[in-house]
Amino acid sequence: MKNGEEDGFGESFLVKPGKNFRLDDIDPSSRHGPYDKDSAEEALAQYCERLKALQYLLYAEGKRGLLICLQALDAGGKDGTIRHVFGVLNPQGCRVQSFKAPTPDESAHDFLWRIHRVTPARGEIVVFNRSHYEDVLVARVHGLAPESAWKSRYEAINDFEHHLGESGIQVLKFFLHISKEEQLQRFRKRIEDPGRHWKISEADYAEREYWGAYQEAYEDVLNRCSRPEAPWYVIPADHKWYRNIVVCRIVVDYLESLGMKTPEARVDIEALKRKYHIQADEKEK
Repeated sequence: MKNGEEDGFGESFLVKPGKNFRLDDIDPSSRHGPYDKDSAEEALAQYCERLKALQYLLYAEGKRGLLICLQALDAGGKDGTIRHVFGVLNPQGCRVQSFKAPTPDESAHDFLWRIHRVTPARGEIVVFNRSHYEDVLVARVHGLAPESAWKSRYEAINDFEHHLGESGIQVLKFFLHISKEEQLQRFRKRIEDPGRHWKISEADYAEREYWGAYQEAYEDVLNRCSRPEAPWYVIPADHKWYRNIVVCRIVVDYLESLGMKTPEARVDIEALKRKYHIQADEKEK
């Protein structure tokens, strides 16, 4: 799947800990790597096949799990990424979890309570469509929590993700970075397509007034919470086809790095074959 020139592909999108990362330094329409639209679609099909094989190994080993967090502004492509990248996986070992406004029961607990309950088991891949980061994004931008509350949550999140890593659950986080102009184009397409009217609301347009505040909030998230055990990747997402291949490659490269192998048999295979081949022959007679 890779050649020497392409090693470290994901490094181009990684938010490195300790750096002063700024979203303005990333062009949402930029493209890094050897892809145009046609070659990316062909490569995506190949990487998705490899992703399926790696999921099988992850499930068979049962030693580690993988949590993938997708964050984006409205129309940023979370659903599309899930459909085109993770839609190929076996649902027996993969599930998608979305998060809306907390229920009264969830609000009565700490903000990570509802998150921890749905993290992956070992052998499982879970994709978060939005995540625990909403509590330092929406809560901050709209004043749903006092500053003293949401500021303390960065450390709580880092501790939570570190604990997951210590328990064998790796966390990969993707911010799907679109431009304000591209978001508006996607809103217009939803209005023009009757089949997608249900996806648009007046609130989507109203949220655009907070664009700058969200950019600042995301920059704080990326700078404070990208760590070796739970890295953040910023994916230029104006081109949907490019977004898909980049996310898929990063996930595949990570799973490849685990060096997973099919577990050893738990029974004597040769003895089993001898025993049941004989019985099968006798039934045929």
